[in-house]
Amino acid sequence: MGQSHPVKSVSITYIGGPTALIEVGGMRLMTDPTFDPPGAHPVGNRVLTKLVGPALPFEECLPVDAVLLSHDQHPDNLDNLGREALAKVPLTLTTGSAHKRLGGHTQVLANWESTTLSGNGGGTLTITGVPALHGPEGAEAAAGEVTGFVISGASIPTIYISGDNASIDVVRMIRERIGVIDIAILFAGAAQTALLNGNNLTLTSDMAAEAAQILQVSSVVPLHFEHWAHFTQGKKSLLSAFKEKGLDDRLHILEPGKLQRLDSVKLV
Repeated sequence: MGQSHPVKSVSITYIGGPTALIEVGGMRLMTDPTFDPPGAHPVGNRVLTKLVGPALPFEECLPVDAVLLSHDQHPDNLDNLGREALAKVPLTLTTGSAHKRLGGHTQVLANWESTTLSGNGGGTLTITGVPALHGPEGAEAAAGEVTGFVISGASIPTIYISGDNASIDVVRMIRERIGVIDIAILFAGAAQTALLNGNNLTLTSDMAAEAAQILQVSSVVPLHFEHWAHFTQGKKSLLSAFKEKGLDDRLHILEPGKLQRLDSVKLV
């Protein structure tokens, strides 16, 4: 594999739920903005209950160069204040259906398509859309369109953001198509609602550990595993699953509101 060469680090500030601020390549990217206080969010004939508010208000996260929005149709991925936040960000990359509903500064990023972002410091990032399946096979008809993302660029770690994906087959496909991935930000928590009769809508803890094995990543950061009542697994089960597979040294469970730096090495 040749010699290993250090690459620039990534800094992540965990805001809560699916929301994190990623600083990489001189840019600041945010995943699924959720900034509402605790409370009930009706969704059709269901209610999603937020248990904990954000560790930081959106204003303390600015500036944000772009939002990577996995989907807009569920309030645990885009709540009321999260929607307001989109207007204060110059670009939101998301699905085609979310673009039709949201308009504004949103831009469609279809599966396997890429776009280039340029920072004020002269650096560039490539953002690639990748598949996500929000439940079991056939879930899209009920759960709607969802996407994941891969961030890449010169001398930076390659980062996979799963979005609300519940399929290990999708993870395998992404590994085959993308190749080397250094850091995986996995939406775990085994979310369940009546929408799909109690089927998992996101990765279980065991599936997150299996995904880490498939991707062969050096670091895993779980998101979307706490702060909402419909998550059925959390920190304890994540720690147990990763330890069982001998991957506990790769798991980084972040403290909300605290910036954490992840260092990575690529083998070339």
